[in-house]
Amino acid sequence: MTVNRPRVGIVREVATGERRVALVPKIVSGLVSKGVDVIVEEKAGLGALIPDELYTDAGATVGDPWSADVVVKVAPPTDDEIARLSGGQTVIGFLAPRNADNKIAELKRAGVQAFAVEAIPRISRAQVMDALSSQANVAGYKAVLLAASESTRFFPMLTTAAGTVKPATVLVLGVGVAGLQALATAKRLGGRTTGYDVRPEVADQVRSVGAQWLDLGIDAAGEGGYARQLTDEEQAQQQQALENAIKSFDVVITTALVPGRPAPRLVTAAAVEGMKPGSVIVDLAGETGGNCELTEPGQTAVKHDVTICSPLNLPATMPEHASELYAKNISALLELMLVDGKFAPDFSDQVLADSCVTRDAEPVASEAKGN
Repeated sequence: MTVNRPRVGIVREVATGERRVALVPKIVSGLVSKGVDVIVEEKAGLGALIPDELYTDAGATVGDPWSADVVVKVAPPTDDEIARLSGGQTVIGFLAPRNADNKIAELKRAGVQAFAVEAIPRISRAQVMDALSSQANVAGYKAVLLAASESTRFFPMLTTAAGTVKPATVLVLGVGVAGLQALATAKRLGGRTTGYDVRPEVADQVRSVGAQWLDLGIDAAGEGGYARQLTDEEQAQQQQALENAIKSFDVVITTALVPGRPAPRLVTAAAVEGMKPGSVIVDLAGETGGNCELTEPGQTAVKHDVTICSPLNLPATMPEHASELYAKNISALLELMLVDGKFAPDFSDQVLADSCVTRDAEPVASEAKGN
């Protein structure tokens, strides 16, 4: 008797600038060994410098991934991609469920079961599936390299026959995963590092990577490890204190995000104007408006002799390692769904229940009512 093996499809990303791929050959071989058939779209890994031959060597077949039981991807699916799906299929990837322009309603109408990696709860056993954190590590690292390349000054202290050069002073605003990685990377480059966050409980984490803590006396700890929205009074207090502090730093890297809301404005135009000429700001919150008042999302601009960089999708600029990390996240989620040789998500499991943003059994009418 022939037993139908579960199938996973790896698609080629079509979003502009997206070079990552959802699964890499090393992970594919592990899935194949567990009885999963893997179908990879032709040239799916090309942006991450992975040729099709490495996938076939790992046990995958090159073909149509959109026919698979589970389709894994990185960027949210486009309308054209959703049209290639059919009822009963499952999609896993970054789906931007909190964004107003997400494709959740379209996936519902298509009868597709969708899991958003952004919605995976930040609990201990789900850390291996936490794609937000894995990709934030990449972004934090690359942000510092970008700052160093744009800076007119050295990062480390240098003592030479011609004199001593003081180390660059680096301030990181928002001390989540990206912020901590930025602090650690800037420290390795020889910068004098300082971190700030509205959640005072992360001060010890800042100090653990060799940085100083900037205490402005504001506590905005929220649920799930995120910051809450500040009150108007707190925002005014924070902005004035930050404006005064920012002016003394050579480099400012901002990573502050509030889920489902525009990025908080932490760096005012006045603060930029007060910075020394040649200073650099790298704003990692450009996709939701930016933390700097003068940020131009996706652009590098010079304002008041300060270079303001707002790169979008930094992890895609390091596709090799970013893909490896993301693939591990996806495979761990897939393995959680795999039961007795088939994909059968158990929605009593918090990880699966929280990350599933639409199920094929949900009535289309509920979406039309705005529920």
